[in-house]
Amino acid sequence: MKIRLILTLGAVAVAIALISLWMGQAAYTWFPPQASAESILVDNLFSFLVTLGTFIFLGVVGTLTYSILFQRAEKYDYSDGPHIEGNVKLEIIWTAIPFALVIWIAAYSYQIYDQMSILGPMEHSHHGALMASADAALITQDDNATTENIDVFAQQWSWEFVYGKGTSIDVSSTELHLPNNRRIKLTLHSKDVLHGLFIPAFRVKQDVIPGRDIDFEFTPIREGKYRLRDSAYSGTYFAAMQTDVVVESPEAYQKWLADAAIATPVAAYNRASNEYAIRSKKNKWATVVPAAPPVVNYSSSN
Repeated sequence: MKIRLILTLGAVAVAIALISLWMGQAAYTWFPPQASAESILVDNLFSFLVTLGTFIFLGVVGTLTYSILFQRAEKYDYSDGPHIEGNVKLEIIWTAIPFALVIWIAAYSYQIYDQMSILGPMEHSHHGALMASADAALITQDDNATTENIDVFAQQWSWEFVYGKGTSIDVSSTELHLPNNRRIKLTLHSKDVLHGLFIPAFRVKQDVIPGRDIDFEFTPIREGKYRLRDSAYSGTYFAAMQTDVVVESPEAYQKWLADAAIATPVAAYNRASNEYAIRSKKNKWATVVPAAPPVVNYSSSN
């Protein structure tokens, strides 16, 4: 009987483990395409958490279900259960296992965020390590020739990107263009309030803090057009503070830079300014006046 119970519990544990692994793999489909090396790290961490969470959830719910169905008191049995004193061994086990799991999750999460170099509000400069991806060649921080430096200026409510600042090529745009498989170093500046640079397809987010220049690095690995949003509530029109991120081949990127460099700078299209101009004529409610649209070589249409 005891052997049968052990075999049954073992089979149930294996079934729960297989279901948990399946859920962990399915979790990869819940996100946008992996468009940066960092996205692979984040998705692996999330898959691990989903796998572990599913195993714990099914184990707990399964135990409760079994108890409700097969360990119920007889009808009209209102007697007290047996008086059982504490079991030291059991208490050590159910304390040690959660403690070990929490330490494991914390260490793994810290390792991922350290590799990605996500900066907190008290940090000022980039200091993390690089990672390789399955879809991109290994790129190292020491290889300055493969690092693209771009200044990012956030204000209520628009993004402005400046390429080659202080060099012969000085291009500005309200649409972020990036070369594929190249290390990108953004220097983030806020002209007014707290903003947040968030690119869901890259799985990267960094606060942009007034009065601080913050270096932020990542590596695009998939060509295409993605969306950049302000992840921090920065005022009335913060939802309009969005733009496209275009990842293209290094050759196409250099051609875009060359074409933009000879374009005449113009005031960029700005959705917040347009909405404010329309609403200010109809409503008299107080709000922050949007900053003047940036004057750039290349303007995004949305």
